[in-house]
Amino acid sequence: MSNKKIIITPVVFVAMIAVWYVLVFNWPLWEFVAAGLNKQGDFSRVFALTMPVFLWAALSFIFSLISPAKLIKPLFIPLTLLSSIVFFAGWKYGVVFDYSMMENVFQTHPAEASMYLNFSAVSAFALSGVLPALIIWKLPITALPMAKAIKQRALFMVAMLVIIGAIVALFMQNYLAFGRNNDEIKRMVVPTYFIGSLVKYINRTYVETPLPYQQLGLDAQVTLKKAKPNLMVLVVGETARAQNYAYYGYGKNTNPYTEKYPLQVFADVSSCGTATAVSLPCMFSRFNREQYDPRHAKAQDNLIDVLHHAGIDVLWLDNDGGCKGVCARVKTINIALDSEPTLCNGSRCLDQVLVDQLQRSLLELTDDNTLIVLHIMGSHGPTYYQRYPESMRRFSPDCQRSDIQNCSKEALVNTYDNSLVYTDYVLSEVIAKLETVTDFDTAMLYISDHGESLGEMGLYLHGTPYSMAPKEQTHIPMLTWFSPDYLAQNHLSLACIEQQAAQGHYSQDNLFDTVLGLLNVNTQEYRPDQDILKLCRKD
Repeated sequence: MSNKKIIITPVVFVAMIAVWYVLVFNWPLWEFVAAGLNKQGDFSRVFALTMPVFLWAALSFIFSLISPAKLIKPLFIPLTLLSSIVFFAGWKYGVVFDYSMMENVFQTHPAEASMYLNFSAVSAFALSGVLPALIIWKLPITALPMAKAIKQRALFMVAMLVIIGAIVALFMQNYLAFGRNNDEIKRMVVPTYFIGSLVKYINRTYVETPLPYQQLGLDAQVTLKKAKPNLMVLVVGETARAQNYAYYGYGKNTNPYTEKYPLQVFADVSSCGTATAVSLPCMFSRFNREQYDPRHAKAQDNLIDVLHHAGIDVLWLDNDGGCKGVCARVKTINIALDSEPTLCNGSRCLDQVLVDQLQRSLLELTDDNTLIVLHIMGSHGPTYYQRYPESMRRFSPDCQRSDIQNCSKEALVNTYDNSLVYTDYVLSEVIAKLETVTDFDTAMLYISDHGESLGEMGLYLHGTPYSMAPKEQTHIPMLTWFSPDYLAQNHLSLACIEQQAAQGHYSQDNLFDTVLGLLNVNTQEYRPDQDILKLCRKD
């Protein structure tokens, strides 16, 4: 029997680990490729078979550049663990880890992150990440003498380039055609795309010199003088999609509590992003979606600041993990996760807790015009069933688990719809509180930050890059309610508001100027063409 020791050199390791990355971590990529080829119809099977070979050669070449023997384990153990997480999120939920998703990941608080822990996620992480990482740790990798190591690595990299070159030479037109029709493919390659996004996020956030801060709207002032000040409650929803709202023609009554109030329902409203980390700062920024850049937006005042410059009292009440910097310069109350035992359990609170805080805040109002923002938890997934109490379990069966991809379509949608019903209840409670206020002219505006996918096209949750996001993630509800005194004293025509709402084709780009208009704020930052209700004010 031979006792010859098996030698695993860095080159051999790279060739082996690249196979694992191609076959396991890029499984979502191959599902995407298969769908693209089927859509294409007529294609060369040989061309299709070259794709994993091409990716293996490309990853092997890249890994060879960064993997001298002493760095292999410190590099590939964390890379494999991270790639395992990215793989599972892409495989089960269709998540793409672009720059926006990296923002979302880094701004997610621990309680929110825990919502994604379930048996499926832990099992997949253990099998595809932890187990390979342990094998890498135990693997005897032999460091060759420098000259021999350089020669072997150089020959291997040349061989990989030859393979890549041969495939390109034979199938260049096939690759170009497939790439043109499936541009998103580059976003799905693990680990190159998510590593690039991570580097970009770290560079922008921690390396680049912050831009000089720019104040906006220092000239802002409230121009309409009247007997009573205005009080507006702006409710910023979480993960509500318009498709499941009864007000937008949905077949189930998901708005049973607010239907008794005269709400204005704005048709065809689009979000600024597909994740809170983008949509929230974007909708309050002076930038429109096409021009929005987080670095520049962070370096200047937003709508909240301009209102504050105008002398309006601003209070931000938060039950959704923070305001992403939007409320940094105004009074803010972040609801403690153990603040009310009947509504909180230490890791989350039902949104009724915001209504209770609103009631307390109403007792402390000054005589100034006031804006109170309620940032609600809404329909944050995947644990939709934790967003409503048992009394709001209107539709059943529902999905009482976080691995929502393993629930039936009916149960998943029922759970999501129950969360919308509870949000509707919260909105009705806000209106009821405002109706009791006699010293202010009161109004409410509700808008969601983004939508949600519930399995359509194999996608779940949200955060899909905007260019490829389905309407389920970008089509959002927007509602308003005005007290009779608010309409009369602010010279607003209700018939006109209803007409503008029905006209639709709006977006979160309109929020900045519409709120300025509703609160009668005059400033050079105001853009009348983006104020939805400008025509409804009788000057």
